[in-house]
Amino acid sequence: MENLLQVILLGIIEGITEFLPISSTGHLLIAQHWLGARSELFTVAIQAGAILAVIAIYWQRLWQLTLNLSQPANRSYLFKLLTAFVITVIGGFAAKAMGLELPENVAPVAWAMVIGGAAIFLIEAYTAQKPLNDEVTWRVAHWVGIAQIVAAVFPGTSRSAATLFAAMLAGTTSRPAAAEFSFLLAIPTMFAATAFEVLNLYRHDRIAQENWTDLGVGFVVSAIVAFIAVKWLLNYIQTHKFTVFAWYRIIAGVALLALVR
Repeated sequence: MENLLQVILLGIIEGITEFLPISSTGHLLIAQHWLGARSELFTVAIQAGAILAVIAIYWQRLWQLTLNLSQPANRSYLFKLLTAFVITVIGGFAAKAMGLELPENVAPVAWAMVIGGAAIFLIEAYTAQKPLNDEVTWRVAHWVGIAQIVAAVFPGTSRSAATLFAAMLAGTTSRPAAAEFSFLLAIPTMFAATAFEVLNLYRHDRIAQENWTDLGVGFVVSAIVAFIAVKWLLNYIQTHKFTVFAWYRIIAGVALLALVR
């Protein structure tokens, strides 16, 4: 029973944090520091569970893009998503080849939380001086792809934060437009990451060692909670800046640094 409660708690944490710019991986690493470590597949797979929330929320947008490929604007948008995804895949394989792994302690995550919080303040101040723009350009696509690599290499950065703010810095100053591109890009990215981890288990004959019940429960819980969190966030950013998340990151990061001393 204790294990089930821990899995549910991790699923809730993932669902809340996956698309808020506060780092889901960072929060999961911190939680597992006290709740017990989980496999890398568990961490990635419950993130993929949260991606189901995006599919449910953006299904009309996805349907429209798919059915209307003859329209240049739709083709361009999909190709930009593909470009950002390919950049991420190449960077991800490079990071794996260099042996980069998730940190064993929370200090690097805490520093990433603090630095990321300060960056949000600076980016919000910078983009406030720019005209509102909801266009996703090729420049935005390239920088968002690079941002995903940075987020993967430095846990605590936050994939959603890195891609959102990369898009805003690169020219998509409309928060809802930047969020849409970031969230839609998460769909192939996280499903590909999950598939890679499953393949890795299979290649090393460790499939039977994975606790698939825990993984399934975490997957479902994160999907449900993420749906609620994303719906709230999309409504929130219509009229608010991201500065509340900057304050949260800095306060949480400083508190963590104090605890791990």
